[in-house]
Amino acid sequence: MTEFRPRGFQSIPPVIKNLIIANVLVWFAQITFGNSSAFSMEDIFALHDIHSPLFRPHQLVTHLFLHDPSNFLHLFFNMFALWMFGSILENLWGPKRFLIFYVLSGLGSAALHLSIIYYQNAHIIEAFNSWDPDTQLRNIDALHGRINEATLGASGAVFGCLAAFGYLFPNTEMLILPIPFPIKAKWLVLGYAGMELYLGIKNSAGDNVAHWAHLGGAVVGLLLVIYWNRNNRRQFY
Repeated sequence: MTEFRPRGFQSIPPVIKNLIIANVLVWFAQITFGNSSAFSMEDIFALHDIHSPLFRPHQLVTHLFLHDPSNFLHLFFNMFALWMFGSILENLWGPKRFLIFYVLSGLGSAALHLSIIYYQNAHIIEAFNSWDPDTQLRNIDALHGRINEATLGASGAVFGCLAAFGYLFPNTEMLILPIPFPIKAKWLVLGYAGMELYLGIKNSAGDNVAHWAHLGGAVVGLLLVIYWNRNNRRQFY
């Protein structure tokens, strides 16, 4: 598999390089402009529940380019994983197919996430509407905060890349900290997917990670690579 391994910034394939540059520039724009009352990048470009008045269809794609401006590691780890797995896929498929794959994985991520929060928030709205006016008044801000909560980050599309890598190169051994021994890509993908499924079902209070978005990107990425690879009878790496 060494022929697919990225070896430096100059060797990063063009779509990956431009995606990383775009995400970094948008992150700096978020820091520069912030979320003022006059202009909020998150309100306009992050993904919102369909119940929210802030929801717009373009957010299905634009949320992939925003990250938490107060948390550099959110951006760093997403871009590192995109470089690590996406570069191999783009070198294998070419820029056009990889870009299609990345966007579709991101859309799948958004679709599953929106479906889950639509279901969850529909029950909350139904309960809110059954309360008396005084109780509604006391809880209106909490409801608005819940409905207008923003989802942002490239994680869903990146999980699609991880799932595709695990399918195409299942026996590639990787060192993932803090695991002290090499682990095959197929077990890494299954472990991540299982953890995300568990955490998504658990839905702990205070957990602001979009676990279902990660799973949506992984599922769509896996289905795409299975479909594209359906006539390939070669041995896996």
